Amino acid sequence: MNVLNTIRSAGRRTSADDVFERLRADIVSLRLVPGTKLSEVEVAKQSDVSRQPVREAFIRLNNMNLLQVRPQKATLVRKISVQGILNTRFIRTAIEVEVVRKACERAEQEDLKKIENNLKQQKRAANSHKTDHFHQLDYDFHHLMCAAAKVEFAFEAIEDNKSQVDRLCMLSLADKDGMLELYEDHSRIFEALKQRDGDAVVAATRLHLSRLDKTLQDARRNHPDFFDD
Repeated sequence: MNVLNTIRSAGRRTSADDVFERLRADIVSLRLVPGTKLSEVEVAKQSDVSRQPVREAFIRLNNMNLLQVRPQKATLVRKISVQGILNTRFIRTAIEVEVVRKACERAEQEDLKKIENNLKQQKRAANSHKTDHFHQLDYDFHHLMCAAAKVEFAFEAIEDNKSQVDRLCMLSLADKDGMLELYEDHSRIFEALKQRDGDAVVAATRLHLSRLDKTLQDARRNHPDFFDD
């Protein structure tokens, strides 16, 4: 179940929303690699829409630092900024530490059942090497934690910051071991949550987010053209 899209579907969707979500998914999954040129005309044709919703989607992605919109020139998929990634991780850590603390205090049995089910699906996806599915389940896990903490509004900030590192995450999920490592991190967070152990759940969350350091180091070594600094 895609928790985030279920909530979004309750509101009125536009063509710009559809184009935005498709392009973001393509950028995050590295189907569109950093440096790729995009044309409003071509994207509009592929999406069977006018240029206006494409322009709106481009602006939203530019504001998220995923695209670089250049007047009179082709729009580019932005390269990854190392400093931007580190800044994002700092903000995300601050938010998620408070989320898991609140979850320890407020999570109900129904919340725990949903998280446990998500983890079962994560394990199956990792063992089947279904990278895209695992990536969505990762998103849903963090959203379910916000729901358990009764602070779902916090997921919007987490999502905005998470989008900045998702391309790195996709590189780390390229093999089964990478997915299983993240699954084990999530499992540790969940076990601490079930025990209502605030210190342990915070420590597990910090460890999980610290994985970014090695991922970043490996990605810069193996894909230097993806980075702009």
